[in-house]
Amino acid sequence: MNKNEEFTLAIEDMNEDGAGVGRLDGYIWFVKDAVIGDVVRARAMKMKKNYGFARLMEVLVPSADRVVPPCPLARPCGGCQLQAMSYEAQLRFKERKITNNLVRIGGFKEEELPMLPIIGMENPWRYRNKAQFPFGRDKDGNIIAGFYAGRTHRIVPCEDCLLGVEENQRILKIIKDFMNQYRISPYDEESHTGLVRHALIRKGFRTGQLMVCLIINGSDLPQRDAFVRMLLQVEGMTSISLSINRERTNVIMGKEIVNLYGPGYIEDFIGNVAYQISPLSFYQVNPVQTEKLYGEALAYAGLTGNEVVWDLYCGIGTISLFLAQKARKVYGVEIVPQAIADARR
Repeated sequence: MNKNEEFTLAIEDMNEDGAGVGRLDGYIWFVKDAVIGDVVRARAMKMKKNYGFARLMEVLVPSADRVVPPCPLARPCGGCQLQAMSYEAQLRFKERKITNNLVRIGGFKEEELPMLPIIGMENPWRYRNKAQFPFGRDKDGNIIAGFYAGRTHRIVPCEDCLLGVEENQRILKIIKDFMNQYRISPYDEESHTGLVRHALIRKGFRTGQLMVCLIINGSDLPQRDAFVRMLLQVEGMTSISLSINRERTNVIMGKEIVNLYGPGYIEDFIGNVAYQISPLSFYQVNPVQTEKLYGEALAYAGLTGNEVVWDLYCGIGTISLFLAQKARKVYGVEIVPQAIADARR
Protein backbone atom coordinates (compact mmCIF):
# COMPACT_ATOMS: atom_id res chain seq x y z
CA MET A 1 0.00 0.00 0.00
CA ASN A 2 1.34 3.42 -0.98
CA LYS A 3 0.40 6.87 0.26
CA ASN A 4 -2.72 8.30 -1.43
CA GLU A 5 -3.75 4.85 -2.63
CA GLU A 6 -7.46 4.21 -2.15
CA PHE A 7 -9.05 1.02 -0.86
CA THR A 8 -12.30 -0.41 0.51
CA LEU A 9 -12.50 -1.09 4.22
CA ALA A 10 -15.11 -2.53 6.60
CA ILE A 11 -15.17 -0.68 9.93
CA GLU A 12 -15.23 -3.12 12.85
CA ASP A 13 -14.58 -0.89 15.86
CA MET A 14 -13.70 2.66 16.95
CA ASN A 15 -10.80 3.88 19.07
CA GLU A 16 -10.74 6.30 22.01
CA ASP A 17 -10.50 9.26 19.62
CA GLY A 18 -13.64 8.20 17.76
CA ALA A 19 -11.83 7.04 14.61
CA GLY A 20 -13.14 3.97 12.83
CA VAL A 21 -10.95 0.87 12.96
CA GLY A 22 -10.74 -1.74 10.21
CA ARG A 23 -8.38 -4.48 9.04
CA LEU A 24 -7.18 -5.11 5.52
CA ASP A 25 -4.97 -8.16 4.98
CA GLY A 26 -4.17 -8.14 8.70
CA TYR A 27 -3.08 -4.48 8.68
CA ILE A 28 -4.97 -2.07 10.97
CA TRP A 29 -6.35 1.19 9.58
CA PHE A 30 -7.74 4.16 11.52
CA VAL A 31 -10.29 6.25 9.60
CA LYS A 32 -11.63 9.47 11.14
CA ASP A 33 -15.42 10.01 10.78
CA ALA A 34 -16.11 6.34 10.00
CA VAL A 35 -18.68 4.50 12.12
CA ILE A 36 -18.80 0.89 13.28
CA GLY A 37 -20.59 -1.09 10.57
CA ASP A 38 -19.65 1.26 7.71
CA VAL A 39 -18.02 0.02 4.53
CA VAL A 40 -15.94 2.93 3.26
CA ARG A 41 -13.63 4.03 0.51
CA ALA A 42 -10.53 5.40 2.20
CA ARG A 43 -7.25 6.97 1.12
CA ALA A 44 -3.98 5.99 2.78
CA MET A 45 -2.36 9.02 4.41
CA LYS A 46 0.25 7.82 6.89
CA MET A 47 1.58 4.34 7.54
CA LYS A 48 3.49 2.75 10.39
CA LYS A 49 4.81 -0.79 10.66
CA ASN A 50 1.61 -2.33 12.06
CA TYR A 51 -1.05 0.31 11.49
CA GLY A 52 -1.92 3.29 9.35
CA PHE A 53 -4.17 6.33 9.09
CA ALA A 54 -6.55 6.90 6.20
CA ARG A 55 -8.93 9.65 5.12
CA LEU A 56 -12.60 8.89 4.65
CA MET A 57 -13.44 9.51 0.99
CA GLU A 58 -16.88 7.93 0.69
CA VAL A 59 -19.28 5.82 2.72
CA LEU A 60 -20.08 2.96 0.35
CA VAL A 61 -22.43 1.08 2.69
CA PRO A 62 -23.62 3.06 5.72
CA SER A 63 -23.85 1.43 9.11
CA ALA A 64 -27.32 0.78 10.49
CA ASP A 65 -26.24 3.09 13.34
CA ARG A 66 -25.11 5.95 11.09
CA VAL A 67 -27.12 9.18 11.32
CA VAL A 68 -26.79 12.65 9.84
CA PRO A 69 -24.90 14.74 12.44
CA PRO A 70 -27.22 17.44 13.80
CA CYS A 71 -24.33 19.93 13.84
CA PRO A 72 -23.14 21.05 10.39
CA LEU A 73 -19.65 21.60 11.83
CA ALA A 74 -19.31 18.15 13.39
CA ARG A 75 -16.65 16.99 10.94
CA PRO A 76 -14.39 20.09 10.66
CA CYS A 77 -14.73 21.01 14.34
CA GLY A 78 -13.71 17.62 15.67
CA GLY A 79 -15.14 18.23 19.12
CA CYS A 80 -17.91 15.64 18.74
CA GLN A 81 -16.30 12.57 17.22
CA LEU A 82 -19.40 10.37 17.55
CA GLN A 83 -22.14 12.61 16.12
CA ALA A 84 -22.50 10.44 13.01
CA MET A 85 -23.53 7.55 15.26
CA SER A 86 -26.97 7.26 16.87
CA TYR A 87 -27.02 8.03 20.58
CA GLU A 88 -28.10 4.49 21.42
CA ALA A 89 -25.11 3.15 19.49
CA GLN A 90 -22.84 5.65 21.23
CA LEU A 91 -23.92 4.28 24.60
CA ARG A 92 -23.31 0.70 23.48
CA PHE A 93 -19.88 1.69 22.15
CA LYS A 94 -18.87 3.39 25.42
CA GLU A 95 -20.17 0.53 27.53
CA ARG A 96 -18.24 -1.97 25.43
CA LYS A 97 -15.08 0.16 25.58
CA ILE A 98 -15.15 0.15 29.38
CA THR A 99 -15.67 -3.60 29.46
CA ASN A 100 -12.80 -4.18 27.03
CA ASN A 101 -10.46 -1.98 29.07
CA LEU A 102 -11.29 -3.82 32.28
CA VAL A 103 -10.59 -7.12 30.55
CA ARG A 104 -7.52 -6.06 28.56
CA ILE A 105 -5.87 -3.72 31.07
CA GLY A 106 -7.41 -4.79 34.37
CA GLY A 107 -7.04 -8.51 33.78
CA PHE A 108 -10.65 -9.34 34.63
CA LYS A 109 -12.62 -12.10 32.98
CA GLU A 110 -15.59 -10.64 31.14
CA GLU A 111 -18.03 -13.19 32.54
CA GLU A 112 -16.99 -12.17 36.05
CA LEU A 113 -17.60 -8.44 35.59
CA PRO A 114 -20.72 -7.17 37.37
CA MET A 115 -21.44 -4.61 34.64
CA LEU A 116 -24.80 -2.88 34.89
CA PRO A 117 -26.33 -1.14 31.86
CA ILE A 118 -25.01 2.33 31.11
CA ILE A 119 -27.27 5.21 32.18
CA GLY A 120 -27.78 7.63 29.31
CA MET A 121 -29.53 10.96 28.90
CA GLU A 122 -33.10 11.53 27.85
CA ASN A 123 -31.92 14.42 25.68
CA PRO A 124 -28.17 14.47 24.90
CA TRP A 125 -28.12 18.08 23.67
CA ARG A 126 -27.71 21.50 25.30
CA TYR A 127 -26.36 19.86 28.44
CA ARG A 128 -22.97 21.57 28.91
CA ASN A 129 -23.02 24.27 31.57
CA LYS A 130 -19.54 25.50 30.61
CA ALA A 131 -17.83 26.47 27.36
CA GLN A 132 -14.51 28.14 26.50
CA PHE A 133 -14.29 29.91 23.16
CA PRO A 134 -10.99 31.10 21.66
CA PHE A 135 -10.99 34.34 19.67
CA GLY A 136 -9.04 35.10 16.52
CA ARG A 137 -9.41 36.41 12.98
CA ASP A 138 -10.45 34.70 9.77
CA LYS A 139 -8.56 35.08 6.50
CA ASP A 140 -10.43 38.33 5.80
CA GLY A 141 -9.48 39.84 9.15
CA ASN A 142 -12.89 39.47 10.77
CA ILE A 143 -13.05 38.63 14.48
CA ILE A 144 -14.22 35.07 15.03
CA ALA A 145 -14.92 32.81 17.99
CA GLY A 146 -15.38 29.07 18.02
CA PHE A 147 -13.41 25.91 18.68
CA TYR A 148 -10.07 24.55 17.56
CA ALA A 149 -10.11 22.00 14.77
CA GLY A 150 -8.84 18.60 15.90
CA ARG A 151 -5.12 18.53 16.77
CA THR A 152 -4.64 22.14 15.61
CA HIS A 153 -4.98 25.69 16.88
CA ARG A 154 -6.98 26.74 13.84
CA ILE A 155 -10.29 28.21 14.97
CA VAL A 156 -13.45 26.81 13.39
CA PRO A 157 -16.06 29.58 13.77
CA CYS A 158 -18.90 28.23 15.91
CA GLU A 159 -20.98 30.36 18.22
CA ASP A 160 -23.88 27.98 18.78
CA CYS A 161 -22.52 24.57 19.72
CA LEU A 162 -25.48 22.22 20.14
CA LEU A 163 -23.97 20.82 23.33
CA GLY A 164 -23.84 24.24 24.96
CA VAL A 165 -26.52 26.57 26.24
CA GLU A 166 -28.43 28.80 23.85
CA GLU A 167 -27.19 31.95 25.60
CA ASN A 168 -23.65 31.30 24.32
CA GLN A 169 -24.51 32.61 20.87
CA ARG A 170 -25.86 35.94 22.09
CA ILE A 171 -23.02 36.44 24.56
CA LEU A 172 -20.36 35.81 21.91
CA LYS A 173 -22.06 38.23 19.53
CA ILE A 174 -22.03 40.90 22.23
CA ILE A 175 -18.33 40.32 22.91
CA LYS A 176 -17.48 40.55 19.20
CA ASP A 177 -19.61 43.69 18.82
CA PHE A 178 -17.80 45.21 21.79
CA MET A 179 -14.40 44.35 20.32
CA ASN A 180 -15.30 45.79 16.93
CA GLN A 181 -16.85 48.94 18.39
CA TYR A 182 -13.86 49.74 20.59
CA ARG A 183 -11.22 48.30 18.26
CA ILE A 184 -10.01 45.67 20.67
CA SER A 185 -8.00 42.97 18.93
CA PRO A 186 -8.12 39.21 19.49
CA TYR A 187 -5.03 37.38 20.63
CA ASP A 188 -2.53 36.05 18.08
CA GLU A 189 -0.60 33.03 19.33
CA GLU A 190 2.31 33.37 16.92
CA SER A 191 3.11 37.01 17.66
CA HIS A 192 1.84 36.99 21.26
CA THR A 193 -0.06 40.19 20.51
CA GLY A 194 -3.70 41.16 20.80
CA LEU A 195 -5.80 41.30 23.92
CA VAL A 196 -8.78 38.91 23.97
CA ARG A 197 -7.76 35.25 24.19
CA HIS A 198 -10.85 33.31 25.27
CA ALA A 199 -14.30 33.72 26.75
CA LEU A 200 -15.41 31.38 29.52
CA ILE A 201 -19.20 31.11 29.80
CA ARG A 202 -20.97 29.22 32.57
CA LYS A 203 -24.63 28.73 33.43
CA GLY A 204 -26.39 27.41 36.50
CA PHE A 205 -29.07 25.14 35.07
CA ARG A 206 -31.31 25.26 38.13
CA THR A 207 -30.77 28.95 38.93
CA GLY A 208 -30.45 30.37 35.40
CA GLN A 209 -27.46 32.44 36.53
CA LEU A 210 -24.82 33.25 33.90
CA MET A 211 -21.10 33.93 34.20
CA VAL A 212 -18.74 35.47 31.65
CA CYS A 213 -15.01 35.53 32.28
CA LEU A 214 -12.92 37.13 29.53
CA ILE A 215 -9.35 35.84 29.37
CA ILE A 216 -7.02 38.64 28.26
CA ASN A 217 -3.38 39.08 27.32
CA GLY A 218 -3.01 42.22 29.40
CA SER A 219 -3.61 43.79 32.79
CA ASP A 220 -6.93 45.49 32.03
CA LEU A 221 -9.76 45.75 29.52
CA PRO A 222 -10.37 49.13 27.88
CA GLN A 223 -13.94 50.37 28.18
CA ARG A 224 -14.71 47.79 30.83
CA ASP A 225 -17.85 49.66 31.94
CA ALA A 226 -19.25 49.45 28.41
CA PHE A 227 -18.37 45.76 28.34
CA VAL A 228 -20.35 45.15 31.52
CA ARG A 229 -23.25 47.28 30.34
CA MET A 230 -23.54 45.36 27.08
CA LEU A 231 -23.43 41.95 28.77
CA LEU A 232 -26.09 42.95 31.29
CA GLN A 233 -28.56 42.95 28.41
CA VAL A 234 -28.56 39.15 28.72
CA GLU A 235 -31.12 37.86 31.19
CA GLY A 236 -29.55 35.99 34.08
CA MET A 237 -26.14 37.67 33.83
CA THR A 238 -24.78 37.39 37.37
CA SER A 239 -20.98 37.43 37.26
CA ILE A 240 -18.59 39.23 34.87
CA SER A 241 -14.83 39.08 35.32
CA LEU A 242 -11.42 39.10 33.66
CA SER A 243 -8.75 36.42 33.81
CA ILE A 244 -5.25 37.83 33.37
CA ASN A 245 -3.07 35.52 31.28
CA ARG A 246 0.00 37.13 29.69
CA GLU A 247 1.98 33.90 29.34
CA ARG A 248 2.98 32.16 26.12
CA THR A 249 1.03 29.05 26.96
CA ASN A 250 -1.78 26.76 25.88
CA VAL A 251 -3.27 27.00 29.37
CA ILE A 252 -6.48 28.98 29.00
CA MET A 253 -7.07 30.53 32.41
CA GLY A 254 -4.68 32.88 34.17
CA LYS A 255 -4.13 32.78 37.92
CA GLU A 256 -5.43 36.31 38.58
CA ILE A 257 -9.16 37.03 38.40
CA VAL A 258 -10.41 40.64 38.28
CA ASN A 259 -14.06 40.97 39.17
CA LEU A 260 -16.03 43.48 37.09
CA TYR A 261 -19.61 42.80 38.15
CA GLY A 262 -21.50 40.66 40.63
CA PRO A 263 -20.33 38.46 43.50
CA GLY A 264 -17.58 36.72 41.52
CA TYR A 265 -19.47 33.44 41.29
CA ILE A 266 -22.74 31.88 40.21
CA GLU A 267 -24.83 29.36 42.10
CA ASP A 268 -26.29 26.04 41.06
CA PHE A 269 -27.75 22.92 42.63
CA ILE A 270 -27.02 19.21 42.49
CA GLY A 271 -29.93 17.54 44.18
CA ASN A 272 -30.79 19.67 47.20
CA VAL A 273 -27.24 20.95 47.68
CA ALA A 274 -26.38 24.48 46.53
CA TYR A 275 -22.91 25.24 45.15
CA GLN A 276 -21.06 28.47 44.43
CA ILE A 277 -18.97 28.31 41.26
CA SER A 278 -16.19 30.81 40.52
CA PRO A 279 -14.20 31.10 37.25
CA LEU A 280 -11.34 28.85 38.42
CA SER A 281 -13.52 26.25 40.13
CA PHE A 282 -13.97 22.75 38.77
CA TYR A 283 -17.63 21.86 38.41
CA GLN A 284 -19.08 18.95 36.47
CA VAL A 285 -20.10 20.19 33.01
CA ASN A 286 -23.16 17.93 32.68
CA PRO A 287 -25.41 18.70 35.66
CA VAL A 288 -28.17 16.32 34.54
CA GLN A 289 -25.90 13.28 34.49
CA THR A 290 -23.95 14.48 37.52
CA GLU A 291 -27.06 14.28 39.66
CA LYS A 292 -27.68 10.73 38.44
CA LEU A 293 -24.03 9.78 39.00
CA TYR A 294 -23.86 11.18 42.52
CA GLY A 295 -27.19 9.61 43.39
CA GLU A 296 -25.88 6.20 42.31
CA ALA A 297 -22.62 6.74 44.23
CA LEU A 298 -24.53 7.71 47.36
CA ALA A 299 -26.74 4.64 47.07
CA TYR A 300 -23.79 2.28 46.52
CA ALA A 301 -21.83 3.83 49.40
CA GLY A 302 -24.56 2.67 51.76
CA LEU A 303 -23.70 5.34 54.31
CA THR A 304 -25.36 4.94 57.70
CA GLY A 305 -24.34 8.26 59.25
CA ASN A 306 -21.38 6.86 61.17
CA GLU A 307 -18.73 7.03 58.45
CA VAL A 308 -15.84 9.45 57.85
CA VAL A 309 -15.38 10.10 54.13
CA TRP A 310 -12.28 11.52 52.40
CA ASP A 311 -12.88 13.23 49.05
CA LEU A 312 -9.51 13.69 47.31
CA TYR A 313 -9.21 16.35 44.58
CA CYS A 314 -12.60 17.58 45.73
CA GLY A 315 -12.81 20.81 43.71
CA ILE A 316 -15.63 22.94 45.09
CA GLY A 317 -16.87 19.96 47.07
CA THR A 318 -19.60 18.67 44.78
CA ILE A 319 -19.15 15.08 45.95
CA SER A 320 -18.10 16.05 49.49
CA LEU A 321 -21.21 18.11 50.19
CA PHE A 322 -23.46 15.60 48.46
CA LEU A 323 -22.15 12.72 50.61
CA ALA A 324 -22.28 14.89 53.72
CA GLN A 325 -26.04 14.38 53.66
CA LYS A 326 -25.50 10.80 54.90
CA ALA A 327 -21.98 10.66 56.42
CA ARG A 328 -20.89 11.62 59.94
CA LYS A 329 -18.01 13.73 58.61
CA VAL A 330 -16.49 14.47 55.20
CA TYR A 331 -13.00 15.81 54.50
CA GLY A 332 -12.26 17.43 51.15
CA VAL A 333 -8.68 17.78 49.88
CA GLU A 334 -7.91 20.23 47.06
CA ILE A 335 -4.91 22.23 45.78
CA VAL A 336 -6.86 25.19 44.29
CA PRO A 337 -7.51 27.76 47.06
CA GLN A 338 -10.46 29.36 45.24
CA ALA A 339 -12.20 26.01 44.98
CA ILE A 340 -11.89 25.48 48.73
CA ALA A 341 -13.21 28.99 49.33
CA ASP A 342 -16.23 28.16 47.16
CA ALA A 343 -16.80 24.90 49.04
CA ARG A 344 -16.74 26.65 52.42
CA ARG A 345 -19.27 29.33 51.53
